[in-house]
Amino acid sequence: MGATVEEALEQLKSTGVRMTPQRHAILSFLMNSMTHPTADEIYKSLSPAFPSMSVATIYNNLRLFVEAGLVRELTYGDDSSRFDADLSEHYHAICRSCGKIEDFDYPPLTEVEAVASRETGFKVHGHRMEIYGFCAECAKPTS
Repeated sequence: MGATVEEALEQLKSTGVRMTPQRHAILSFLMNSMTHPTADEIYKSLSPAFPSMSVATIYNNLRLFVEAGLVRELTYGDDSSRFDADLSEHYHAICRSCGKIEDFDYPPLTEVEAVASRETGFKVHGHRMEIYGFCAECAKPTS
């Protein structure tokens, strides 16, 4: 994974970002989540503890975390961005039925950046790959 919650909080504080209880809760939720949540999912999870927090607060903080390099925004063209605090090089397997996203690592794919750079002359800054199918739960036959 990337930084710990405490390291991320210190990074934000060092850039002058004021740490609010809501901001801390959103960041902690993201960094401890393995589910790649949407802003609405974060809101639903945190609203019982923070009833006055709005969805706009979630979106504003997510934007701040993305700009600070603490979180990645994963877009899939369906207007429902998901957020990933695991900044390591990894890939995603996505269930076409329930939308579940699982992380996986496949080191040979990192060489693709060097090949792309050599063949195109691009200065490559990264790549993204998704595998689509059905998770174990959705793939179970129904009786």
